[in-house]
Amino acid sequence: MTDHSSPTAPAVALPVPADFVHRAGVALVTGGTGGLGRVVARELARRGSAVAITYRSDADAARQVIDELPSVASGTHSAHHLDLTDAEATAALVAELTGSRGPLHTIVHAAGPHVPMRHLSTVRPEQFATQVANDTTAFFTLVSACLPALRQSRGNVVAITTAATTRYPARDGLSAAPKAAVEALVRAFANEEGRFGIRFNCVGPGMLTDGMAERLISSGDLDERALAVARSSTPLRRFGSALDIAEAACFLASDRAGFITGQKLDVDGGFGV
Repeated sequence: MTDHSSPTAPAVALPVPADFVHRAGVALVTGGTGGLGRVVARELARRGSAVAITYRSDADAARQVIDELPSVASGTHSAHHLDLTDAEATAALVAELTGSRGPLHTIVHAAGPHVPMRHLSTVRPEQFATQVANDTTAFFTLVSACLPALRQSRGNVVAITTAATTRYPARDGLSAAPKAAVEALVRAFANEEGRFGIRFNCVGPGMLTDGMAERLISSGDLDERALAVARSSTPLRRFGSALDIAEAACFLASDRAGFITGQKLDVDGGFGV
């Protein structure tokens, strides 16, 4: 893929905080084979957490992700096939994890299908309904299944959404609208479940060099002109990476963010300013 990130951010080697070494149990990362999910899983493991990832179709990619995760003292890593629109299967997986792996201390929801960039006037109602099911309803189904376990662990949820709910770029409604509903659910759950010690937050990716942005570039939805416009609209004049998103998600999941809930952290190079 062409490097669309210029000018490049300076590379600085920083120590990895041991945020999850003391956490018993497991962190669950949905969409763990995706461009963002696999990096989130890696960074959680690097910080000391046992990790379980879910995948929808690519078992080989899931095995590769697990093989690449660093070993941790708190347990083993695992991959699980899951369709998040299937409420029974989602509940069964949560029961399996909590029964065999111990407390469920963190959920990072990074699952979601490729979303083409289209003007909303060209989106069919059934296409929009499918996107809502795969984004919004899937998130609700996941949280609903996990709430009892999260109450026991006083755990936390981080939803990966989009910076487009802060500043809307044309043709992004098929992604932004369902993810805006996810963000509303995050605020609602944060309000209602805070009494049980559960925290809910969001990370809103801006333009990245990997993940969905890479697929949009490869598919031609984002051509060089669109990329130039996106870069000029970003104060840092460059695009981010999956690692930028993973760093934010790990921070919000850690005790360092213990008094943060119901919030959204846009990781977008200033796009929403």
